[in-house]
Amino acid sequence: MECNLDLLVASLVGGERDRCLVLVREMIAQGHQPAEIVTDGIEVAMATLDRKCTAEQFNLLEIMLAGRAVMAVTQLLFPGGIDRPNPRASIVVAVLEGDIHDIGKSIIKILLVGAHFKVIDCGKDAPVAAVIKAVAESGAVAVCVSSLISSVIPLVREVKPKLRAAGLSHVKVLAGGAALKQCSAGTLGVDFVGQTAFDAVNYVGALLDGIHAAH
Repeated sequence: MECNLDLLVASLVGGERDRCLVLVREMIAQGHQPAEIVTDGIEVAMATLDRKCTAEQFNLLEIMLAGRAVMAVTQLLFPGGIDRPNPRASIVVAVLEGDIHDIGKSIIKILLVGAHFKVIDCGKDAPVAAVIKAVAESGAVAVCVSSLISSVIPLVREVKPKLRAAGLSHVKVLAGGAALKQCSAGTLGVDFVGQTAFDAVNYVGALLDGIHAAH
């Protein structure tokens, strides 16, 4: 079984979409759980891609093909990537201005939808003002921001103050992605920093459970 995960990681990094889908179907038949495949397969592959995104090794076509393979596998594991009826709450997701890498955000979006949340996707290279507006219009209980590059960190630090200025201080801010998960919540000025794609889902789920228990 370990071997299958290693093969999946190599195939994802290589952008071999069809081979990845075959491997994942085999792994599901063997009893692997989707959460395991995401955490030990997709996220390991993404970490490898993050390391390759350097000036010396960056290859746009390679990254695009790998991203296509990652999204195909994620959609196989979590089909029905559309809004579910009677969502638990609304969540805004975004990759902030200056970063155009949105694989991680797309995965979190699919997981949140699968957990019965309504997701408002601000896309990549999103201005902080657009994120605040989306929160205000949707009544979201949380914002998830993702980034692979550290130059976005100053913008992440703006999110909470601008939410407060808009009268939205109750909205939680979650951060993740290669650049952000190296930082503490205090350093980023956010409520939570996730190490895996599932951390954000678990956090907002626990947050809602706490709100309901209080009432």
